[in-house]
Formats: sequence, structure tokens, C-alpha cells
Amino acid sequence: MTDAVISAGHDDETAAEAAERAIDEKTFGFWIYLMSDAIIFALLFATFVVMSHNPAAGPASHTLFRLPDTFAKTILLLASSTTLGCSTAATATGQRWRTLAWLGATFLFGLGFVTMEISEFYGMAVAGAGPWRSGFLSAFFTLVGTHATHVSIGLVWIVLSGCEVTSRGLNPFVVSRLYRLGLFWHFLVIVWIGIFSFVYLPEIL
Repeated sequence: MTDAVISAGHDDETAAEAAERAIDEKTFGFWIYLMSDAIIFALLFATFVVMSHNPAAGPASHTLFRLPDTFAKTILLLASSTTLGCSTAATATGQRWRTLAWLGATFLFGLGFVTMEISEFYGMAVAGAGPWRSGFLSAFFTLVGTHATHVSIGLVWIVLSGCEVTSRGLNPFVVSRLYRLGLFWHFLVIVWIGIFSFVYLPEIL
């Protein structure tokens, strides 16, 4: 009887160690993904810098970019980063419904950002300033569009995470996925700060 109890305890410990190792491996793999994504955005930034002086007699950036709109988008994304941080704090203390509430707020802020981004792209295209117009606009749409696509993927991830928290609770695997979601989202916020600082702001001021 004692040997059976010891064996069962050993099996439970082995399973826990295997689960923890699996979580660590996924987290490590995700860090590698983020580094590769950072390289992609660095290349897109470099391309934009090279092409930014090639408007091809088309619309210039100072006639296309509007500081109030860009500032509003920045505030929305920064707010989403804050609410996701609050969600992480709620997760750490095991507060399931508070985690969901903050995830919902993050989703709404992110959705507002993407909506404004799509509106900007549409307005530029209607005004004849689409990506086909010049090298500058092609580089701009590629860089900012890639970021907006990432944010859209993040929104889908938030919805799926919310469903998982609702159905499975805050078990270690769910918490690890929420942690990786946080890494991904905060990374996108950092990239946007770079876009705001080096793409929009110099051309507006």
C-alpha cells in the first residue's frame, strides 16, 4: 500500500515536471519567434527610411498624416497595453472574472486602433495616395499594414484566450498562453511607438 502511494506520488511529480518543461519550451520558442519578428520590423523600418524620400511627385507625408488622429491611435494602443497589464496582474492572483474583464477592455482598445488604421488607409487610397502611388507610400503601407495585421491577429488571440479562460479557468497551461499573449501585445506596442516616433512624428512637425 505504501509502495503504491509512493509510486502514485512519483507519477504525479513526473507529470508536473513534464508539464512545466512543456510550458518552458513553448515560452522559449515564442521568444525566438518575437526575435524573428523584430528582425522583420527592423527591415521594414530600414526600407521605409530608404524610400521615404521617394514620393515620385505624389502626395507628401505632411499632407497625409494628421497628428490628432495619430495621437489618438497611440493613446488607444497604450491604453490597451495598460489594461492587458491589469489582466496579467489579475491572472497572477487567480481572479478569473477580473482577468476576463481586463481582456475585454484590451480587445475594445485594440479594435478601436485597428478601425482607425483601416479608416486612415481607406482615406489615403481614395485620395489617390495608395501603395501603388510611390515608393514612399509602398513602404509606408507595408510597414504600418504589417503592424496592423499583427494587432488584428492579437485581437483574435484575445477572443480565443477569453473563451479558454471561461471554459477551463486559470490552469497553468492557460496562464502560460496568457503570458505569451502579453509578450506579443506589448511587443506590438513598442513597435508602434517606433512607428509613431520615426514615421509619423518627423513628417508632421
